[in-house]
Amino acid sequence: MPGHDIIVIGTSAGGLKALGAIVGALPADLDAVLLVVQHLEPNKPSILPKILSDVGSLPASHPVDGEAIQSGRIYIAPPDYHLLLNQGYVRVVRGPQENRFRPAIDTLFRSAARAYGPRVLGVVLTGYLDDGTVGLQAVKKRGGVAIVQDPKEAEYPSMAKSALQFVKVDHCLPLADIPNLLVRLSKEPAESEEAYPVTQEIEVESNIAEQKMNTQEFLKNVEAIGTRTTYTCPECNGSIWQIGNSEPLRFRCHTGHSFTANVFLAEQTQNLENALWSAIRVMEEKVTFSRQMAERMEGHSLLDAATKYNDHANRLDEEVALIRGIVLNGFATKRTIAEDEEEQPA
Repeated sequence: MPGHDIIVIGTSAGGLKALGAIVGALPADLDAVLLVVQHLEPNKPSILPKILSDVGSLPASHPVDGEAIQSGRIYIAPPDYHLLLNQGYVRVVRGPQENRFRPAIDTLFRSAARAYGPRVLGVVLTGYLDDGTVGLQAVKKRGGVAIVQDPKEAEYPSMAKSALQFVKVDHCLPLADIPNLLVRLSKEPAESEEAYPVTQEIEVESNIAEQKMNTQEFLKNVEAIGTRTTYTCPECNGSIWQIGNSEPLRFRCHTGHSFTANVFLAEQTQNLENALWSAIRVMEEKVTFSRQMAERMEGHSLLDAATKYNDHANRLDEEVALIRGIVLNGFATKRTIAEDEEEQPA
């Protein structure tokens, strides 16, 4: 019976140091495959494979789409591409962003859970926000093992805290202890996959990330796992569905963009601020044009008309100041509502 030989690791801010600490302590004869997502700038080349190859004894690379996986290797998601795992090979695709990220941790974890079930070890390390939480839930639903870096020592503890809040984590431990745990678990037999069937939610969302459905199939499937809302997607303005009723609350749009509640709120706030700045720009243009018209009226000795244009410009300028005040100091553009995780539903 195979061991826990599929190791998926997700990290964000502070991840380079954390990944180096883990990879540098893993033995060259590790009988497992490692797949890694770190949030990367989409428009910059990545040297993460070289860094991890240099600090450890396992070769690391950005795989190509369809590449077969080999034990004792590290596969790292390239910038601006999701890394997905199927039976025996990886997919590297530019599917829709999840929680504003591509690559996203959730997409990797979910696909690994679908393909390998109880053989998967899911590891969430340092990072901002909550990417990895939903993916780690999928790992657990399929009988895999959930591992989280102790947030007390994480450089950026948000991702670890979110995972601990919403997932029944098997191991929460310091970074230095994670390599030995991975080695030990990789040698222990995994449970039978039959006891942890692939849920409809995992199947559908994995296919969305892999872009394996046409529009009709997508709408049919997302209706099966979600409830249509009156909201619109912050990314594409399409219809959006609430996926299930479990925590964390999350949404997915008709093109596939996915958001947990906190990210969805942040995107709404950003779009609102953008709209207000756009309104300010148009109104300021109108102020300037009204004053230009006033000057022209004065040039033609149409003084009453000039006065009206100037009055209009002055009143409009006052309204511009009101909207600018909302952007700068108003409640509508407030970024943080419930600052402490204790204020969120558990």
